[in-house]
Amino acid sequence: MPAPLTQDQLDASLAAAGYLADETLVTALYLALELGKPLLLEGVPGVGKTEVANTLAKILDRQCVRLQCYEGIDASRALYDWDHARQLLAVRVAERGGKVQTADLYAPEFLIEMPLLKALRNAGTTVLLIDEIDRADDAFEAFLLEFLSDFQISIPEIGTVKAEQPVVTILTSNRTRELHDALRRRCLYHWIDYPDRARERAIIERHAPGIASEAAERLVEAVAAIRRLPLIKRPGIAESIDWARAAEVLHRDGTPWPDALKRSLGLLVKDQEDFGVIERAGVI
Repeated sequence: MPAPLTQDQLDASLAAAGYLADETLVTALYLALELGKPLLLEGVPGVGKTEVANTLAKILDRQCVRLQCYEGIDASRALYDWDHARQLLAVRVAERGGKVQTADLYAPEFLIEMPLLKALRNAGTTVLLIDEIDRADDAFEAFLLEFLSDFQISIPEIGTVKAEQPVVTILTSNRTRELHDALRRRCLYHWIDYPDRARERAIIERHAPGIASEAAERLVEAVAAIRRLPLIKRPGIAESIDWARAAEVLHRDGTPWPDALKRSLGLLVKDQEDFGVIERAGVI
């Protein structure tokens, strides 16, 4: 097992992998790893919450196991299901011998691993991402409490499955609804906000390397101004990067920078009413 990363090493590793985190996020990640606790990341859409788990898996040389939450998600989608086709085949084979034992049909080989069970069984080689937990309902939150507290789950047909070590777990929420205190108490917490202008410029220059320094500064100023407008959907960091890349393509083909930004605005803004707000504000 590799030696644990120091906080400075974690910061450097995240940056080397392309994720420019601020000090507070690095500290939250470091403490989550050191204390063996889940980390709940909240923030508006598009600020890089999901990418934290993907990047952490990369630098720890682990697989990122993602559980995408949605309304109505239940244990059969999150934890496990039974391979009914194989069970039926086993029954037919057993009938030839005259004996069918119900217990045999619920042996581990008939289990289909969903993300939570896979993470429990492979705790040392995975990073579990429970994405957009706010989309799930109260019952699913309650179902998760045993997992988040003890990294174990009870399966009625088999018993308790417990991880051999804490599962590196990242939960994300866009705060479309309030999460219950019981879930929050089991996690470390961090709010990810839009980056300041200097960090967003560094992110854009990192992921759109062809963009000129002056153009990057102008783009960041425009994004900041757009986010201050009363939009239906404010652009996130991913949209800023896409806008920078698209504008750079147009500029490379001979389009002046102001026109390149205007013509590629659809990479930043994804709602027609927001286009109107931006045009009336004259921020580009």
